[in-house]
Parts: sequence; C-alpha cells; structure tokens
Amino acid sequence: MNAGSDQSLSSNHRCSRRALLRGLAGAVAAGTAGGLVLPSWAAANEGRIKQSVCLWCYNGFMKKEKLELDAFAAACAAMGLKSVELVGPDQWPALQKHGLICAMTPSHSIPKGLNRLENHDACLAAIRKSIDATSAAGFPNVITLSGNREGMDDQEGLKNCVTALKKIAGYAEEKKVTVCMELLNSINHKDYMADSTAWCVELVHRVGSPRVKVLYDIYHAAMMKEDVLADIQKHADCWGHYHTGGMPGRNEIDETQTLDYAKLMRAIADTGFTGYVGQEFIPKRPDALKSLQQAVTLCNV
Repeated sequence: MNAGSDQSLSSNHRCSRRALLRGLAGAVAAGTAGGLVLPSWAAANEGRIKQSVCLWCYNGFMKKEKLELDAFAAACAAMGLKSVELVGPDQWPALQKHGLICAMTPSHSIPKGLNRLENHDACLAAIRKSIDATSAAGFPNVITLSGNREGMDDQEGLKNCVTALKKIAGYAEEKKVTVCMELLNSINHKDYMADSTAWCVELVHRVGSPRVKVLYDIYHAAMMKEDVLADIQKHADCWGHYHTGGMPGRNEIDETQTLDYAKLMRAIADTGFTGYVGQEFIPKRPDALKSLQQAVTLCNV
C-alpha cells in the first residue's frame, strides 16, 4: 500500500471518529445513546471510584481532531466519567448537558499563591469568586496553591497559608465547597512550596476546617519521592481530591510506569473516600480517547 493510500485511510479514520463523536454528543443530549453503536472505548464505570479528567491534557488532541468540548464531554460521559475539571464557568454548560460536573474549579495562579501576605487579597478574592460559582452550580471543590518560595522559609509560608485559609474556611463551609491546596513537585514547578506530604498535612490540621483539604497529586508526590501508598492510607482525612499521572514523565498510567494505579485506587477506595479522582496524564496514542478509556478501566476498582 502506498503512502498516499495510508494518508487517505488515516484521514478517513479521523473523519469517521469525529463524525462518531459528534453523533454520540447528539445522542447523549437527546437521551438516545442507548440505541447508538458505541466505539470500543465506551464502557460503563460503576466501580467505587468517581472518576474525572483534566481537560488540558486533551487540548492538543481536540485541536488536531477539530473536536468541540460538547463531543469530548459526550465521550467522557459514555466512558462513565463523572467530571471534566479545571475548566471555567463558561464551559460548564457543555459538561452539564451530558450529566457531568467540574469536580475541581480553578482560582488563582501557581507562582503567586497564599504563602505571601501581599498576595492574600487577590488570591482570596479569586477563591471566593470561584466558591460562589462552584456552589451555585452544585460542584464540590475549588483549587488553591501555595505559590513559590522565592527564598521564604517553609514554616513562614505555611503560617501565611494557614492565615489565608482560615479567612475563607467559614465561607467555604457556608457554601458547602471544599478548598483544596494542591501538592505539586518543585522540580517541574521549580521552587513551589507545597511540595511535601508533611507540609500539606500540617496545613490541613492547623486550619482545622472540614472544607479545607489537599488535592493530592499522585504523580507530583511520587516525583518528590513520597511514599504514596502509605500516605494515601495514613492521611486519608486530609485528602479532598486526587490526580493521577504516570511516573516518570506524567505518561499514561499503564504497565510501563512505576506506579501501580489499580493498587492505589483500591487503597483510596478502602479509606472510604467519596470524592473524585482526576485523570491528569499526558496521552501518547494518536487516539487519546483510547488512552483515557484504558485509564478509566484500570482505575475502575
């Protein structure tokens, strides 16, 4: 078969997949998906883990395939995902149309966070705005971030973060929204302060609110050489949300990686966790939806 034929088949495959996804979006919206022949990656997810996916990981794929959020959300719903996260309120109607939520909503930036007093007014205003929108939509969580060290001692930064979160905790409790400090590695996110389990756990304990927790990113914790399995089990009361990602390289969470995600998901479920686990790996397959379905199936424990 010549190169021209290969290219033609590849083009036809992409077009047919786009057409299928658009058809799926329409079928789900019309409540007729049961009569549609779904692709091989579409399967029910009825396990103990409520799964979500971070949209940013699929931006390149969606752009290449000319895939709108509506069709992507329909595909996610067909897989059994419950949420597409880290998206703003303007995108929520496309999720809600397919019965999805945004399990983690954004607020302020990574480098300029709560560890510096001079950032508090701007960051807390952004968090409060996100809490309002999240609460109105009936969604569960808003993200916050420590910010970078820039020479600051970790204990000073911790104290400042606690001060800020105590100011917003009561409002979060009133609105029934959980504010989650994300644990990030300080290698990829150079100089980021909230890069250890101990620091994040101490933060939660000092604030002392059921509506202030940690977004425990498994990939980032592994990058910092934390004992992920033990920490999931030992500090379950501190974790409000989880993110996945293959180690090394935030790759697909399959057998090529060092983390046993099926085992980790069972551990999370065994703690009684009722929140969401967000898939945040970088898909490597040309058809990124197949990568996502593989991860959904792996985590369906």
